[in-house]
Amino acid sequence: MASKRHILRSIVVQALFAWEFRGGDPEAILAYNLVNGAGSVDDQPFALQLLQKVIKNHKKIKSTIEKYAPEWPWEKIAPVDRAILQISVAELLFDKDIPALVAINEGIELAKEYGTESSSKFVNGVLSSLYDDRKN
Repeated sequence: MASKRHILRSIVVQALFAWEFRGGDPEAILAYNLVNGAGSVDDQPFALQLLQKVIKNHKKIKSTIEKYAPEWPWEKIAPVDRAILQISVAELLFDKDIPALVAINEGIELAKEYGTESSSKFVNGVLSSLYDDRKN
């Protein structure tokens, strides 16, 4: 069974995906998704905080993803992969309470669930390269 935080991360991915396509208020989209997809899950403030980190740091997150996926222009990355990478990079760069390997593993697992057959390898490559650079 998926952990509570894994479920909440998947709800944030869905909210980012919907926000990119429909626009509107991302926090309202998240609130709707939480009620309809994770109503009984505790620690819902975690999802809001993660979404807010992505929005607040969007430019830095985007430039980081572009740096570690140089052959893939932003608009060519599958939208679901972009959403997954955004939350994973946000956790790696801006959340000291989440261990880096947890953020990477969660990104890979989300890519396996929501992405294409090659998404998990792509996400793993980007996040592992970022992690390796930050370690050194």
